[in-house]
Amino acid sequence: MAQYSISRRDACRFLIDYHHLSDETELKMPADTVEYVRKVGCIQFDPLDVVGRNPELVLQARCRNYRKGDIGELLYRERRLFDVWDKNMAICAVEDWPCFSRFRNSHAQWLEEHADAVRIVSDYLKTHEYACSSDIELEGRMPCWHRQQQMSRGVLECMCHAGLAVVHHKRGARRYYSLAEHTIPRHLLERQVDHSDDAGYFLWQVRRRTGGVGLLWNRPGDAWLGIRGMKSVHRNEAFRKLAESGELLEVAVEGLKHPLYLPGPALPVLENVLRNAPAEAAECRMIAPLDNLLWDRKLIAELFGFSYKWEVYTPAAERKYGYYVLPVLLGDRFIGRIELRSADAVLQVEHFWPEPDAGRVSGWKPALRRGLKRFAAYLRCRAVSGLK
Repeated sequence: MAQYSISRRDACRFLIDYHHLSDETELKMPADTVEYVRKVGCIQFDPLDVVGRNPELVLQARCRNYRKGDIGELLYRERRLFDVWDKNMAICAVEDWPCFSRFRNSHAQWLEEHADAVRIVSDYLKTHEYACSSDIELEGRMPCWHRQQQMSRGVLECMCHAGLAVVHHKRGARRYYSLAEHTIPRHLLERQVDHSDDAGYFLWQVRRRTGGVGLLWNRPGDAWLGIRGMKSVHRNEAFRKLAESGELLEVAVEGLKHPLYLPGPALPVLENVLRNAPAEAAECRMIAPLDNLLWDRKLIAELFGFSYKWEVYTPAAERKYGYYVLPVLLGDRFIGRIELRSADAVLQVEHFWPEPDAGRVSGWKPALRRGLKRFAAYLRCRAVSGLK
């Protein structure tokens, strides 16, 4: 029997507060976003940059004072975050470095097979602070992540996956690498987290991915991407154990067939939602296409009544909306989706598609204008144009 029974509206309100997408819970300064990453485990990275890459879009929606490029300070100067393969390409808090030993160890055979190339690259990085693939000459090509690529690039990428190297910084889409021992604090390099046991590894991942969403069900979906070897039977057992231990709390949501699970540390957020009436949101938020809130889009459709597909990989003729379209959130409702561009310090609204019931949301048009003004500030644009 579920420990809590709540309405869909309360579930939506909880998710908005949990993800700092409300006026009451939003983050104050860019540095505060590190705590958010710690809470959710990771934020997804994608190299496409139309109005900022996915992690920046995630953070600007939660922090009014976030500006495009601020994440570089946290990643490559303060080193409070690092690039890692987690839920696909991702960004995690540096304290999580030891937790990825299982993933790094899976590259041991590759390191042995390419020992000579690894030695050449390592020797170069011992005398150079960083390097990109064009800085090191290695003949030939190699398979890396199911594709053939230039040897030096492949070796650097695989050394990064194996934990010998890290991304030192990026210039555009180009990655520069340094030795992990020159970048990651020694106490984190030496700390051991044993995830060699499958059951323990799957427990960690289910706990973590549930925290990444805030409320999640035990069903297949994109929230589980990147977890090697975990099948439904393993996920079922992990949910059972975590519910038994009280680390996850079972929540019945009005009208949903399947129960949802709440991380124990998030209970005060839910209790606060149930205790207080919803506040009226002052402005819209533009949500990243790979935002943690949207990791399970079937769940979002069930709770919010909003179906979203990121159409960047859909042929143009088959798109229903546009190439890089962002959901638009107002309070605990999605009121539409928007396609934006920026040029010459002007934020251009290419198209806005309101949801059929947007008209029932009081004040959504001025809230959208305020939200676009906020988004323009994130992009350091001076004006907004194109909104009718």
